Amino acid sequence: MSTILQIDASARKTDSVTRALTESLVKTLIGKDPDAKVLVRDVSQGLPYLDEEWVGANFTDPARRSAEQRMKLAFSDTLVSELKSADTIVIGTPIYNFSVPAALKAWIDQIARARETFVYSENGPIGLLEDKRAYVLVASGGTKVGSEIDFASTYLEHVLGFVGIKDVTIVAADQLMADPANRDAALAKTLELAA
Repeated sequence: MSTILQIDASARKTDSVTRALTESLVKTLIGKDPDAKVLVRDVSQGLPYLDEEWVGANFTDPARRSAEQRMKLAFSDTLVSELKSADTIVIGTPIYNFSVPAALKAWIDQIARARETFVYSENGPIGLLEDKRAYVLVASGGTKVGSEIDFASTYLEHVLGFVGIKDVTIVAADQLMADPANRDAALAKTLELAA
């Protein structure tokens, strides 16, 4: 049985393009694999930001962590566990001010952990989350995805690769303020991707 991790980052609950895209793609994936388990993580209400205690706990050898340090990392451990258990990751995110929403950045900070999702080697970092597929569904009002002012999709592709997820597909519903039809084209593409 496969597991799909659906991550929604849009602050909008209704009329959200990225939520419509993630819902469409996940339904299509389930249609191909009816036994798939779906984990939904809505980060839009905000996640804890890293602080000094979190960083100290994270850099402490796991065998030497205090009860307080383990508690400080408990939520991060849950997010990492969700990501590790997933075969497919579906991330729906708008572009806010040329980048990802702060809540999605907070999720990334919580899951990008040495010894958990990557390790350092003499040749640099090595991602530990291989053999996973990710779909990044991006919406924007004016920013063209893949352009020199898009710091969202390129960042997400890099971060996913950093933790070992190299099979990343980006679907753009971009420049919607200029051409609302881009939404329908992106929805159609989500159906093609899973076919």
